Amino acid sequence: MTAGSRGDVAPFTGLGHGLARAGHAVTLVTHGRFEPLVAGSGLGFHALPVDPRAELHSTRGRGLHRSATDAGKMLRAVGLVRAALARMTDELIAAAEKSDVLLLSGSLGPVGHAIAEALGLPCMGTHLQPLSPTREFAPPLLGGGHWGAPVNRLAGHGVNLAVERVFSAAVPTVRARLGLPAARIGTARRIRAGLRLPVHHGFSPLVVPRPRDWRAGLEVCGYWWPYDRDVRLPDGLREFLDAGPPPVFVGLGSATVPDPARLSGTIVRALRGAGLRGVVQRGWAGLGAAGDDMLTIDEVPHSALFPRMAAVVHHAGAGTTAAGLRAGVPAVPLPVQFDEGFWAQRLVRLGVAPCAVPLRGLTADALSAALTRATGDAAHRRRAEALGARIRGEDGVAPVLAAVDRLAS
Repeated sequence: MTAGSRGDVAPFTGLGHGLARAGHAVTLVTHGRFEPLVAGSGLGFHALPVDPRAELHSTRGRGLHRSATDAGKMLRAVGLVRAALARMTDELIAAAEKSDVLLLSGSLGPVGHAIAEALGLPCMGTHLQPLSPTREFAPPLLGGGHWGAPVNRLAGHGVNLAVERVFSAAVPTVRARLGLPAARIGTARRIRAGLRLPVHHGFSPLVVPRPRDWRAGLEVCGYWWPYDRDVRLPDGLREFLDAGPPPVFVGLGSATVPDPARLSGTIVRALRGAGLRGVVQRGWAGLGAAGDDMLTIDEVPHSALFPRMAAVVHHAGAGTTAAGLRAGVPAVPLPVQFDEGFWAQRLVRLGVAPCAVPLRGLTADALSAALTRATGDAAHRRRAEALGARIRGEDGVAPVLAAVDRLAS
């Protein structure tokens, strides 16, 4: 069970495919618009009614752009998420009633746990971000960083209190509908913090080592790669790649922006200022670029495209960050909100990105300078290639498969 943008869904197609190959019958429960992602994977699909893209383009969704800080964005997101949860509850219950084990993303943890409790089902967390408080870094949902060990952990608990408020309306409804007694105060927060559930995390320990102060049962597995049925690139894209030196990929994934035309112009000026060709992914932001040295594309498998890039410029979402690392190419992160600042900092710390260039206030000069450093300094590519080779050697599915086998028995 997962909810959110494409990046909150795609990794679970690969995890589910791995479980299915091992003999489990797996159903992905998420928004209906993502059903094409499971085609050919051997997974079943149960649709949730909310369309996250429509929500982001709604009046309330566009309000996120008016917040200059991650804390402000989180406050605005509370109403958006609470309304969406209310509409998804019936289908979450219906899917669970046909299941033997529930794997719960961080975005649905408390609701999923209440459903599992009512139906007597074993469950575990499968998280794409480190959500449990730690002294080692500040909460990723607030951009990460290091605020001092005691403050880091205290802030982590504070974020979980805020998340509890998001679920405070949905969890009682689920419990009442399924005949459970009312939960004690703080239950949702404790569940979200991972204090009761085993949780497996779908990122590499080479990128985020397991915090030393995490309790037993919180594991870092390695990445879960999206299932790609067809990794061939479109003919026009292959022709563009073959016509010149490796270009730079630019894409913001499922992020939205208030002025797509203006941002697209900034990106094109930056690429040309650095003397680079560009492949610009339209995405949910509606980006575009034209000219002999530019190509606009829609969705293509990052696993096939990124290894042919000189560098990748992206919003530093967890999934796109992982794809760039897997490909072994330098990055220029343009973090927009929430955990994207955390992943951007990780790329810089690992030496595969020269710096982070936040999307708010982006200028062509700043992006051009970062691109010049990313593509002109051979050390960035050497570090990216070495790290990519190690990450490709990891098996993030195996620990989850072992845990599911234990739960199922």
